[in-house]
Amino acid sequence: MRASLASSIAVTCAAVLALPVSLTAPAAATAPPAAAVALPPAPELPGSTQSLPLEPLGAATRALGDTDASGAQGLTRRDVRPFSLVGVVWDDPAAPLHGTVQVRTRATGGGAWSEWQDVETHNEEHGADPDTAEGSARALRGSTAPLWVGDSDGVEIRVRGEEPLPAGLRLELVDPGEDPAAAPDEAAPRTRGAMAPAGRAAPAGPAAPAGRTAVSAAEEAASAVNARLAPYGATWIPALSKEETEREARNTPQAQAAPAGPVAAAAAKPYIGPRPKIITRKGWGADERIREKGFVYTKTIKAAFVHHSATGNNYTCKQAPSVLRSIYRYHVKSSGWRDFGYNFAVDKCGNIYEGRAGGVAKPVMGAHTLGFNTDSMGIAVLGTFSRSAPPAAAVTAIARLTAWKLGLHGVNPKGTSYLISGGGNLYKKGKKVRFNAIAGHRDGFATDCPGGRLYNKLGTARTSSAKYQGRS
Repeated sequence: MRASLASSIAVTCAAVLALPVSLTAPAAATAPPAAAVALPPAPELPGSTQSLPLEPLGAATRALGDTDASGAQGLTRRDVRPFSLVGVVWDDPAAPLHGTVQVRTRATGGGAWSEWQDVETHNEEHGADPDTAEGSARALRGSTAPLWVGDSDGVEIRVRGEEPLPAGLRLELVDPGEDPAAAPDEAAPRTRGAMAPAGRAAPAGPAAPAGRTAVSAAEEAASAVNARLAPYGATWIPALSKEETEREARNTPQAQAAPAGPVAAAAAKPYIGPRPKIITRKGWGADERIREKGFVYTKTIKAAFVHHSATGNNYTCKQAPSVLRSIYRYHVKSSGWRDFGYNFAVDKCGNIYEGRAGGVAKPVMGAHTLGFNTDSMGIAVLGTFSRSAPPAAAVTAIARLTAWKLGLHGVNPKGTSYLISGGGNLYKKGKKVRFNAIAGHRDGFATDCPGGRLYNKLGTARTSSAKYQGRS
């Protein structure tokens, strides 16, 4: 089954992709390929992760003329089961990896080997706030950014450190599994119902009826939190006009019950942008079995932090669901997070995706900007924008999403908000920090994220978002 799937994917993707990067000719080997070995059978669950411990490379690489291999770890070329995304993890989440991580991969089915590709070695900048249950979980590991390499079945990696490397380095090879079955467009009724209270962990949803499996109960819970916006099992939440969005906002239980505050102000004179179409977790194929049960909410949303996923730009928009499933599995299974880290994701075509489970209209606590996940939301644009300009469609999607979501909480996208630091490398714990309502990850943490080229577009996103809200 795996062999036929790999063959099918290779055939269908070959015409539209040049993945991995620089597949012009086979690269010269730095070490002989590993001897062919019998691979273990692929698991039946959708998606899988191969976790391979790294080994010292010094002797092997020095013998081939690499004089900068002292203390390096990695793996020489070897055959593996098909995968599409790579990353490196280690035992201690607080231990930094100061150095370089480079991989090259072979396209599935005997394709060419890529050139060496850099894996971003971000440390600590993403993740849950330290004093939260998620931020102190025993399963947490240190991790690099994940890198999307496309359908591959061979890998080689080298890790060099500017200082001793952290213990327990492992290469994670993620297979996103098959795309969900295509569903016809839903004519989503605009049903209304009670929204869950914020500020606390909520149960995962109604108990599964007798005879239902745990899997269907988890899927039902993930769908139930969006039930006011779309029917159970919907693969996307439909867009609304500005007038429809404002009318819906005025009719929420929170707006009708709130005597004062931003929610009441928004209901009285709503500056809410039209709700954009949002592809649900069901739509991109999230396996609800792998995340922790239940949802965790913060009190409100005061600011939106924009990120890039640092997974590279070599994906098609048709592949975006596979990229999301891979990042999701890497965040949960490899890094030890409770769920996908970002609240929303945006692809290069401007499609908007539901990220962390808990309801797109609700203040879900994410794990995107370490120290400032409380009262904020995280939006990841799929790609790397340190030197590449973000597509205009992606910037527009940021503006449309923030106009709606910040508008639900009475926030002016061109305004500023104060957040209390939970601790980080820029602001000590407890410090009150002023942010733009649409901020970049680097504003709250010393990091390149969301990449300089995307960061420079945030002013445009703020202006456009305010206009979508109807502000001058």
